[in-house]
Amino acid sequence: MRFSKLPKTFDEQIDLLTQRGMAVADRARARHYLAHLNYYRLGAYWLPLEQDHNSHQFRPGTTFEQVLRLYVFDRELRLLVLDAIERIEVSIRTQWAYHLSHTYGSHAHLDKTLFKAKWNHSGNISKLKRDVGKSHEVFMQHLRRKYDEILPPLWAICEIMTLGALSMWFANLRHGKDRNAIAHTYDLDEVNLTSFLHHLSTVRNICAHHGRLWNREFTFTWKIPIHRPAVLLENFHNHGERRIYNTLVMLAYLMDQTSPKHHFKTRLHELLKKHSVDDTAMGFPDNWWELEFWMTTK
Repeated sequence: MRFSKLPKTFDEQIDLLTQRGMAVADRARARHYLAHLNYYRLGAYWLPLEQDHNSHQFRPGTTFEQVLRLYVFDRELRLLVLDAIERIEVSIRTQWAYHLSHTYGSHAHLDKTLFKAKWNHSGNISKLKRDVGKSHEVFMQHLRRKYDEILPPLWAICEIMTLGALSMWFANLRHGKDRNAIAHTYDLDEVNLTSFLHHLSTVRNICAHHGRLWNREFTFTWKIPIHRPAVLLENFHNHGERRIYNTLVMLAYLMDQTSPKHHFKTRLHELLKKHSVDDTAMGFPDNWWELEFWMTTK
């Protein structure tokens, strides 16, 4: 079967939405947003408002403004989450480089015996070499000119690693004691930090490519802490494990450790209050705001 649908003008898109039961109070405003946000992008936000997916008929009372508010909320949520991820990523980079360099030396990343045998250490070293060669960072160019080394030291090389790469370099450390030395900085077990970093690299990519966080179901479920830290254990929601809520709990906890003056919890509260969105679609439990964890802000 070949795709035969013809593209629709912005006015035709509005007509289609109204035929399906969506109220559009201001056609000029709707045309403006459809011209700059794309019908299919907004479609991800009005899809849950359909009462019948086959006919695409909307539930009574559905409005274009309602969809737009939901989109704006999700955009602001992505920016808040991306800001938190940046701070946490930089912190973990620092701890990874600090522990390995003080324990095994400045170029510990070149020692393949420190990493799992099944991991392609040589291939990842080659990738680092390519990344160093392409880097325009002034500090990297200085190190290449001044020193005759295969790669720069850990504290420099970590600064050009992506979150995904950092996650793999952390997860593939051979010894659990090395992973725990880093994880214990945050009072976490290494198995949980390893899993969360893998998950966080996915969340980061979604945010960076303007994907949807509201009501998204994640394919990979990370390993939620069950032993430590005590402040977290009663705050996860196992019935929404594929949604963003548990991720926000861990981000809030790590932000309290790394950037307490950012007030991540307060900002999240204010964002949800401002837009009055359906937080159950993100895996939030009932009365989550009454939990001591969320009431404790710094």
